[in-house]
Amino acid sequence: MAIHIRKMFLLLALGFASQQGFSQLGFSHEIGAFVGGVAFQSDFGVRSNFETNAGNTGLALGLVHYINFSYRADCSCYTTDTYFNDHFKIRSEISWNRTNLEHFGAWVEDSRVSDNADRLRAHSGKAENWDIGMQLEYYPRSIRAFSAGAYSFAPFFALGAHFVAYNPSVSTTYGDGNPDNPNNFYSFWQDASGGDPFVSDESGSTWSVVASAGTRYKLTVLSDLFVELRWQYYFTDFIDGLDHKLNSNKSNDWNLWLNFGYIYYLD
Repeated sequence: MAIHIRKMFLLLALGFASQQGFSQLGFSHEIGAFVGGVAFQSDFGVRSNFETNAGNTGLALGLVHYINFSYRADCSCYTTDTYFNDHFKIRSEISWNRTNLEHFGAWVEDSRVSDNADRLRAHSGKAENWDIGMQLEYYPRSIRAFSAGAYSFAPFFALGAHFVAYNPSVSTTYGDGNPDNPNNFYSFWQDASGGDPFVSDESGSTWSVVASAGTRYKLTVLSDLFVELRWQYYFTDFIDGLDHKLNSNKSNDWNLWLNFGYIYYLD
């Protein structure tokens, strides 16, 4: 895990250097923080099952920084009035999320008394991730007008990429309780794996794509509140420590975030 954290700090340093470059151009800055919930869509449970989606939820925390192109901090004046300056911001972020995972749905109902049902009920895990990345945020309404208090809400849409250091955990109470023993897990996973590992608690790193929609609310002249719904898709299927090869496993792990945050404008 340490090597992946070092990669994150290297990316953070590179991001800070790029931010400094923008600072030299005179653009203004905003900082903030958020807290939210994560609905983890993984290989645990049953696809598109409400009980799974409601049960496998976790916590998210993050720090954010924005480059505001509409205002120059070096002269306390507006920048050139272009469409890009008045409708786009760059957001950089470092965040953390963790979700405890269990199996839900028809295959683990009390009425099922097979060994495989017992294996599923005994299997649990945890997805824990550190993210660092950037998003380009688009505001359909004028950023200048919102900053001047012309309206209270500023909806936005965003698209970006995050580097992710993941550290899953795997546990089972079935059989001898050893998570390295494939016989302690759902037998059809082992049959479909072709000998490849299908459970793993090894940490790693990967990239992800993120897309968001939300809105800001003007709290004071120099501060906003925001809420956003974010979709994140990982480029690996081991974020949750499980990658079975059954036909129901149609995509890599992904999740939905619902975040609430506070932003302060650096004058």
